[in-house]
Amino acid sequence: MEATLKAEQTTATIAVIQLGTLLAVLVYFARDIINITRAFVRDHVALLGGKRRANGSVQLSHDAWLGWLVIIGSIPVALVGLLFKRQIEGTFTKNLWVIATMMIVVAVLLALAELMGKKERSMQQLGIGDALAVGFAQVLALIPGSSRSGSTIMGGLFVGLTRETAARFSFLLSIPAIAASGILELKEAIHKLPDGSYLPLIVATFFSGLVGYASIWFLLRFLRTHSTGVFIVYRLVVGGAIIFALWGGYMSASAG
Repeated sequence: MEATLKAEQTTATIAVIQLGTLLAVLVYFARDIINITRAFVRDHVALLGGKRRANGSVQLSHDAWLGWLVIIGSIPVALVGLLFKRQIEGTFTKNLWVIATMMIVVAVLLALAELMGKKERSMQQLGIGDALAVGFAQVLALIPGSSRSGSTIMGGLFVGLTRETAARFSFLLSIPAIAASGILELKEAIHKLPDGSYLPLIVATFFSGLVGYASIWFLLRFLRTHSTGVFIVYRLVVGGAIIFALWGGYMSASAG
């Protein structure tokens, strides 16, 4: 019982701290978000009113369509997250064997995506299949050790997106996922976290936002001219080191 409560507290804390990362995404992609929201509302109002564009077309603009792709891509993680909420918040996903294994699994999948993906298609060429591929890859992030950005970029590379496009769509797709989990777990945190933990949580969330913004800035620029190789190696080394330590009895697999 105590182990389960501690695991739930850990899940709630991580989810709330990620609200800082969400704020970083909102600030960094503010122009994109405004354009998508404005186009989404404008185009659908026009469609409902029977209005056509200057060329007679009734198709949605790219920004409005991108809004739908974010919605579609968010469906898999929402469904799986709700169906397996108890397991995700439980002790299984806090086990270091699971975390280390997922670090290695995602590293291998990311390496395969780098080798197999054509890396040719841009944001203008995104379709429903791409949104679902990245969306299902995001489901892996429900298991600690997977890395949400690593998993979603991997999904994007598999369907032929450029590295930068995969990363940009990954961050846009993170908005509903992080917002939903953070807000839901905020209520849990208020009831489950011990007294005196709120100030450290606020400070951690603030610094999460600062680090998140810097990470977005760096990653998008890095991926324009570099592969994800350094992240693959990092995950393999750290995941392998944890497994070695667990195997040798140098550390305990339990989060408690």
